[in-house]
Amino acid sequence: MAVLLAAAFTAHRAVDAWIDRTDLPLTLTETSTEVLDRNGRLLRAYPVEDGLWRLAVRPDQVDADFLAMLLRYEDKRFYDHAGVDPLALIRAAGQALGSGRAVSGGSTLTMQVARLLEDGTTGRWAGKLRQMRVALALERRLSKPQILTLYLTHAPYGGAVEGIRAAALGWFGKEPARLTLAEAALLVALPQSPERRRPDRFPEAAAQARDRVLARMQRQGLLSAEQAEAARRTPLPHHLAALPQLAPHLADHVTAARPGMRRLQLTVDRRTQARMQQLLADAARQGGPHLSAALIAADHQTGEVLAMVGSPDYSATARRGFVDMTRAIRSPGSTLKPLVYGLAFDQGLAHPETLIHDGPVNFAGYAPQNFDGAFRGDIRLREALQQSLNIPVVKLTQELGPARLLAALRAGGADAQLPGGGAPGLALALGGVGVSLADLVQLYAGLAAGGQGPGLQVLQGETPATPARLMSPEAAWHLGDILRGLPVPPGARAGSIAYKTGTSYGHRDAWAIGWDGRHVIGIWMGRADGTPVPGIFGGDLAAPVLFEAFGRLKPALEPLSPPPPATLIVSAAELPPPLRRFRPRDAAFAADAAAPELIFPPQGARLALAGGELTLKLRGGTAPFLVLANGAPVLSGARNREISLPSPGAGFSSLVVVDAAGRSDRVDLRID
Repeated sequence: MAVLLAAAFTAHRAVDAWIDRTDLPLTLTETSTEVLDRNGRLLRAYPVEDGLWRLAVRPDQVDADFLAMLLRYEDKRFYDHAGVDPLALIRAAGQALGSGRAVSGGSTLTMQVARLLEDGTTGRWAGKLRQMRVALALERRLSKPQILTLYLTHAPYGGAVEGIRAAALGWFGKEPARLTLAEAALLVALPQSPERRRPDRFPEAAAQARDRVLARMQRQGLLSAEQAEAARRTPLPHHLAALPQLAPHLADHVTAARPGMRRLQLTVDRRTQARMQQLLADAARQGGPHLSAALIAADHQTGEVLAMVGSPDYSATARRGFVDMTRAIRSPGSTLKPLVYGLAFDQGLAHPETLIHDGPVNFAGYAPQNFDGAFRGDIRLREALQQSLNIPVVKLTQELGPARLLAALRAGGADAQLPGGGAPGLALALGGVGVSLADLVQLYAGLAAGGQGPGLQVLQGETPATPARLMSPEAAWHLGDILRGLPVPPGARAGSIAYKTGTSYGHRDAWAIGWDGRHVIGIWMGRADGTPVPGIFGGDLAAPVLFEAFGRLKPALEPLSPPPPATLIVSAAELPPPLRRFRPRDAAFAADAAAPELIFPPQGARLALAGGELTLKLRGGTAPFLVLANGAPVLSGARNREISLPSPGAGFSSLVVVDAAGRSDRVDLRID
């Protein structure tokens, strides 16, 4: 007995030493980088380096019925053995001797983990012995929950899918915490032969394997007969779906900016993102095979982005779907006009009821035209903005200064880029600058929030800097009040959304951006390569998508904010005199355009009259006219614009013409 005890003790020491010397495989397994929505739901995952979909998981994230089935079916003494189950090995050996073939396996879950980590074989004695040794060593160094986690992470489920989370998402489109009994039974059976039991390729083998699991669970009392029968009647999945690919452009951007982070949680809402992606896909499909589109929906009170769609289809080659059009630099068309008006209101230059003249203008060679080539004459600024006229907004920009407008854009959070990097000009107000959809939504979020809004936020826990104030709350409210009065697409409710559309030069970009009391949404549509799309307009193409996006965002729109206490809400007649009609600040010192003008003789002319008459030619002014030569009146009551006078005599003379309104013009000349 002493010899036997000594031998047993020596053998035990040798086995312990043998186990302790085991070189364990790596257990810190690479798992897919995951991008999650605001509620922790998966938006997008990236495969690991070997192309496998392997998602991190914990046992508490998995359905309890699945775990119970797994342990009952694969290793019912999992929590009792030390890595190897002698009873299971004896049973498997006895069944093999009795039938002449392997009837059941003796592998524990820990041994299966050892095989999965080393990608080893199961059929040969050397491989089985290696698994036993690794399993015993794993049990000494890891806890049971850690070993179970490794199995749940590495178990194969067909194709490039590893782990219970990727399997549940791929086969059933859901997280493993919500598996049904039939789904759980199939996922228990699949890892034993993942390719030969794939339900999309071998449905009969998959059904038989699932039903064997259900039958054993029924015999062991885990399931009732009714539960097992109902699970057997459940159809199998027909295909292995790809993992979710929601907000792919945004996911690419945030993961590239934060390499090494395996879990990134966005402010995006998964359901809203899916709805907006489908909306843009439908809209682009109607616009032709090359049309692209982008959308951003955000909460202008918090700055949180709820949906960001970079293109209608991430994989569409014809549409260049891989290009993120929320960040592409494009011409904003007329979408910057509200900012010009708001700055003019804020500076006291004008009021929504101020009259402005819409007529031909020329600013040092720059002569803007309205989109239809027509002029409206005197018009209220409210109507000028609603009709998106070009001449009034250029007049306001001339008074504000293009540099001030550009500074406001950049201070408000837009990375505005001038073509060629030159100085800003008056064309800035009509879209002569490069901005992105993200820039415009940031600017409009500021308008919607009362002149200063939070910075747009896409990542939970990271709060961007707050942009500078664009304008006063009163000016911002006036803009919302004006823009809510624009005509709406058919079927939409008027007055519910303050919005502006825009079309860039050459019909390359169609825009629509608007807000209600809580959210702001921006839409861009066009071709990603910048090719013109004949006939597209923001009002016709993008505006209907904008209103549909608000409808998909929430069941009811929220009212726009009431006017701030200091808001001046009066008619044009009740305005202070300086605000009744727009005039530049230096108007008091500028020449009157209606004054008479002596066009002949020109200033500084030298004439040889030889005692003859002097002919004057006039333009403008109001008859009758008074003519003075060298300060003395020489003709009064003249109504013609071509007047003949006696020569004032040789030498230098000055001629003055005065019209009926007292306006005058003067020329100096020399007579020989």
